[in-house]
Amino acid sequence: MASGCVNKLNKNTPSPQNSALSQEVFSPEKNSYKLVWEDNFDGITLDTTKWIHRGTGPRRIGYNDPSMVKVSDGDLLLMYDIKKDSIMAGAVGTQDTYQTTYGYFECRARMQKSQGPWAAFWLQSPQISKGEDPGKFGAEIDIFEYMKEYGDTMTHALHWAYGPNQKSSGRLLSTLEGLSDGFHTFGLEWTPEKYIIYMDGLKFHERTDGLSHTDEYMILSMEIPATLENLKKACAPDTFIVDYVRVYKK
Repeated sequence: MASGCVNKLNKNTPSPQNSALSQEVFSPEKNSYKLVWEDNFDGITLDTTKWIHRGTGPRRIGYNDPSMVKVSDGDLLLMYDIKKDSIMAGAVGTQDTYQTTYGYFECRARMQKSQGPWAAFWLQSPQISKGEDPGKFGAEIDIFEYMKEYGDTMTHALHWAYGPNQKSSGRLLSTLEGLSDGFHTFGLEWTPEKYIIYMDGLKFHERTDGLSHTDEYMILSMEIPATLENLKKACAPDTFIVDYVRVYKK
């Protein structure tokens, strides 16, 4: 593995070619949404009134550890690294601080630079393993998962009914030129009727399956793969950089 991945804090966003359903740019404010929750990651430490470290302990072939989460220069840094005999990564969530039903959820972020570990922004219900009806027990809504080997293509998915009868929708794909470089915005509009996935304000997917009608919380994570084989082209350390997270409600 290489000694490290360079992820410069250049926040310029290119004008992309893309596979969006529409070239009209979505604005939450112009669609009757009002900002109700945000974190711009000011300061030098994680705001624990908004986020807690998620899943500290074993995670696939590695370990989620709070030392892999930092706040610096107005950004949240979720890192991946190899420490002695451990593969470590960071994750945070709002499971104990903020949960809601419906709204527009957005983050502005820059993806990791290597294959192997992957960046993710997702919602999850605390009831998801308690039943098979997503309306009542919720769903896992993967707003995005970024695998570097896909280049400028992002993946999205829905999962519900955790357990032996788990159901899934996806993997959904979205192509956005320049996705692998620079900062971009990633959004989910979740209504009683559907999910809509956005990147840089452009609509890429609409789905009605696995529709949740219960409170969910947000998660930002650097994910560790399940096998060492998947780390052959990885470099460490590597970082998923988040500029802000915002939630809007009608």
